[in-house]
Amino acid sequence: MVSLKLILPAFLMITAPLAQAQDTPTYAERLGFPKGKKVFVLHVDDAGMSYEANQGTIRATSEGIANSTSVMMPCPWVPHFMAYYKQHPTLDVGVHLTLTSEWKGYRWSPLAGRSVVPGLHDVEGAFWPNVAKVVEKATPDEVEAEMRAQIARFRAFGVEPTHLDSHMGTLFQPKFIERYVKMGISERIPILFPGGHAALISKESKLPAAQMGMIRTIGQQVWKAGLPVFDDLDGTSYGWIDDELTLTDAELQKRKTDQFINLFSRAQPGLTYIIMHCADTSPQFKQISPSGPTRRGDMLSMLDPRLKQYIQREGIILTTMRELAERRKNAKE
Repeated sequence: MVSLKLILPAFLMITAPLAQAQDTPTYAERLGFPKGKKVFVLHVDDAGMSYEANQGTIRATSEGIANSTSVMMPCPWVPHFMAYYKQHPTLDVGVHLTLTSEWKGYRWSPLAGRSVVPGLHDVEGAFWPNVAKVVEKATPDEVEAEMRAQIARFRAFGVEPTHLDSHMGTLFQPKFIERYVKMGISERIPILFPGGHAALISKESKLPAAQMGMIRTIGQQVWKAGLPVFDDLDGTSYGWIDDELTLTDAELQKRKTDQFINLFSRAQPGLTYIIMHCADTSPQFKQISPSGPTRRGDMLSMLDPRLKQYIQREGIILTTMRELAERRKNAKE
């Protein structure tokens, strides 16, 4: 999962005053999309985490309007999802670079090995349960070694990742962000990085636009290295449904669809990465995580004809990481 509550403090710590000119073209425009258009990647996090997460991701992308996902390579259901990817090679599938293991009874461990990355695991041999512990205990060298191990495991299935992003926003921390950016550039793999107007981020964090300067500076570096850059991102849908609520599928779908429509209406023109977590939940999923209702709601909203109709009516453009990578090759500097 990823939450703006996790990402935004990290961005706050790396920000420095540098206002963005009002007439600066969005990254969407620089990639050749029409001026003034909202362009979205509808991205499903956490493929590979469980069978339910895999099924939810598959349904959201094959039956619904979601069009991108990324896989948690240290997790036990990775082979199941990678087999699906090999059968559907045009799907956007990236590496959800994972450095935490947040559930108490269902955990995963570093792929690089305990002796190689001692600062990345707890006494049980699993990743630390939260971002703060990773920042406290792990070194940038250990994080880079683990990122490389996860990318290598992805490629061992005989396919290439379309992009890289960060589970729970760990790699957006100031201690690690340089290695994250370096990895994308050195491996020539697009990364999730919102280096544009960051309107949704700014509103959520209540930061003035001038304080988003360093984010834009990093975005410019990523762009100059030949990779696409996002104008904005949103990961708030994870908190839209109370885990304690008992709702029917119809109620879940309506609530989440209404909230996505509200989010889409607030998004500014430009290229925005919309994060969700989809799961086709079973009764057993609650033994993994209490997040079943919000994950099921995300899946159901992607299947909702009403959301698709809203996107079409508003002229919102849906794109993929594959398309963005191709557009970046042809974009002007």
